[in-house]
Amino acid sequence: MQFELTDEFLERLRKAIDTQDGAAVTAQLENLHSPDIADVFNKLEIEEAKFVYKQLHEQVATDVLVELEDDVREKFLASLTSKEIAEQFIDNMDSDDAADVIAELPDKVQDEVLKHIEDSEQASDIVELLNYDEHTAGGLMATELVRVHINSDSLECVREIRRQSDNVGHIYTIYVVDDNERLVGLLSLKKLVISPTRSKVADIYEPKIISVKTNTPDEEVADIMDKYNLVVVPVVDGLGRLVGRITIDDIVDVRREEETEDVQKMAAMEALDEPYMSTPFLRMIKKRAGWLVIIFIGETLTATAMVFFQDDISKLVTLALFIPLIISSGGNSGSQASTLIIRALALGEITIKDWWKIVRKEISTGLTIGLILGLIGFIRVALWQYFTPIYGEHWLLIALTIGSALVGVVGWGTLMGSLLPLFLKRIGLDPAVSSAPLVATLVDVTGIIIYFSVAMLFLKGVLL
Repeated sequence: MQFELTDEFLERLRKAIDTQDGAAVTAQLENLHSPDIADVFNKLEIEEAKFVYKQLHEQVATDVLVELEDDVREKFLASLTSKEIAEQFIDNMDSDDAADVIAELPDKVQDEVLKHIEDSEQASDIVELLNYDEHTAGGLMATELVRVHINSDSLECVREIRRQSDNVGHIYTIYVVDDNERLVGLLSLKKLVISPTRSKVADIYEPKIISVKTNTPDEEVADIMDKYNLVVVPVVDGLGRLVGRITIDDIVDVRREEETEDVQKMAAMEALDEPYMSTPFLRMIKKRAGWLVIIFIGETLTATAMVFFQDDISKLVTLALFIPLIISSGGNSGSQASTLIIRALALGEITIKDWWKIVRKEISTGLTIGLILGLIGFIRVALWQYFTPIYGEHWLLIALTIGSALVGVVGWGTLMGSLLPLFLKRIGLDPAVSSAPLVATLVDVTGIIIYFSVAMLFLKGVLL
């Protein structure tokens, strides 16, 4: 059954903490998984959390630290000494998690923690990982894995698994290397188990293998693992030597960060580099104000466009009443199309080369939706005229103007919304920045022009 963190649970836990009743704390947490305990930690004060973690088994405490929210983990680590961090957490972590935790610490504290790590080989691995860009395969990988020489046999594989079992954690596969430590293939646990004792690795290993290099971008690693349905992928250096592995849990984090950045960019802001609550005030302003200023300046062009039609607006105020309806419909349709295209690009469903197919698809879609909204707009004017004849004897022309303008604006908005992400992708920019507000702003300006151009077509010489 999934754990549910309730106020009653927290109240009982806090009572046990206040009375320093370690046994009661242990009893409340002993049946919970590490992510559940992390949820509890996220709700506690730092001093409360420190008492709780002392009651946990070392490995559980380590797993909980990895699962904590970034800002909570930062505060929690800041309350510990360098020696406590090294001995109580880092020594029990996989190298990739240890590197991630140490990377969050101030430079001076990083050096102190590394000095307190008992295993010099682990410290060396962590230092090496810290040198990689965090958004590459090298920054994601763990160095713990099981490797065997191609000339060894199955019995030696079993011995190697037993030797590495405490360090590796989850063993997904066995990697096969040559004399120069170059990756040449892999050996599945299933194949190892069903093969005769003393089988030669060279006879039972799989030479076809998907791997990534240390400098491969993390998003590309995620795409590769998605494409080939991998739960783990080996990492090699520039010479093809095996240096680490990346597991699916790391890729889940990459996808979460990638989607978070895209959502933030689509909301007309720069992606935050840290959790919302940890982002300083001035940095938050910097991240959010830039695009809003650009969009605001763009919106002023709407007023500029309306200046050219102010005489027509003064002659027929009714036209002005429908401006919000017309331009919002165009902006919404453009934002909708932009979102669909951005997501399709991210999933690899389409490429820039498909632009003409996309144009044809979106033109027909946009015009059809425009016809639907235009018909509703026409009916709306007709109904109002029937019950309250406020549009006068030329209501039919006004209804046709509204309906036709909606077809044009929605069709145009859909087309712009679909093409802008492709254009940005083509010039090397992130398509996510073609956010809904940006598309809406562009469509607002052109929507005014389309609307009053249609009005001139139907109403010139009659009402205008």
